[in-house]
Amino acid sequence: MMNKKPFIIAELGTSHGGDPLKASELIHAAAEAGADCVKCQIIYADEILHPKTGMVKLPGGDIPLYETFKGLEQKPVFYEKMKESAEALGLLFLATPFGLKSAAELRALNPQAVKIASPELNYTALLRETASWGIDMFLSAGVSTLGDIEEALETVRSARNSPQNPAANGRNAGICLLHCVTAYPAPEEEYKLRLLPHLGGIFSILVGISDHSLDPVLVPVLGTALGAAAVEKHLCLSRSDPGLDDKIALEFGDFARMVRVVRESASLERGEVIARMEDQYGKERVEAVLGDGSKELAPSERANYGRTNRSIHAVRDIAGDEILQRGMFAVLRTEKQLKPGLKPCWEEKIIGKRVKRAIPAGEGITLDDIW
Repeated sequence: MMNKKPFIIAELGTSHGGDPLKASELIHAAAEAGADCVKCQIIYADEILHPKTGMVKLPGGDIPLYETFKGLEQKPVFYEKMKESAEALGLLFLATPFGLKSAAELRALNPQAVKIASPELNYTALLRETASWGIDMFLSAGVSTLGDIEEALETVRSARNSPQNPAANGRNAGICLLHCVTAYPAPEEEYKLRLLPHLGGIFSILVGISDHSLDPVLVPVLGTALGAAAVEKHLCLSRSDPGLDDKIALEFGDFARMVRVVRESASLERGEVIARMEDQYGKERVEAVLGDGSKELAPSERANYGRTNRSIHAVRDIAGDEILQRGMFAVLRTEKQLKPGLKPCWEEKIIGKRVKRAIPAGEGITLDDIW
């Protein structure tokens, strides 16, 4: 997978807007810029949010995110064509599923690798499913604690080693943990990049960067100096385009510049790279981006913890005294208006439990709600 370091991922997200021509243009731009990989997102709104989620603040302003996601849903053939286009240009095709339906559709495309987004790092069933494929995995670790990362890696490794997953057993599939700040845009000084070698050592794993900051090179280059095996950055055709992430993405020229400078930095000693960046950005700013190396929720993402991450929500009104069964709840992102529920690892444990009181559709299900 990563035949050269760092492995550069052009995150296209949903910038294509469902337009096959625009998707092709984005893929060609990524190839021309020198990326190793293009990544998209396989969207089904009901796998991500409840319709009552309401407005969500994104770089382009407050939007009805559930309805926006509904408008971005595509048939599997759309992603099949993207994969064919990427591979014809020598790029790895990477995609992010957000639930078991999108995961099944992705698996049918026979991908070489899969990416799990930061909010889904605690989605136990999705981790188990994708880990069982026995292919390389990228796991983003924004809006997560060290404990969350440990639990996710234990879930992935356990699924791969399970006798019930023969596809994963005996395969030398890799895992790359992508350090991330889940904010749009993310302040460069919140990355604390000295964390990278610490994460790699603690978990005996490859580490990289998923960068949502606005500067084209500051975080990617310093991350490379600190040992990033992969760098992921959003690519768009124009920041004035209406895509969900276009306003924090890099246009072609800046993305190509990032690739060039990152490649150059990868061949230099760490001290030389840091000195060059200090000459360009100033010692104080570079030191702020390098930080103290501790892993904690960044200030810009703290308010999202427990809300951007997944939890268990009622998908319909549940009356008091009902018995919880499959189909009555789902593992979703909470966002700002609804109440968070139990962690996804409780999904199987609450089946058959009696509800103490009525739970409105969309609200999280907690231990206080069940007998």
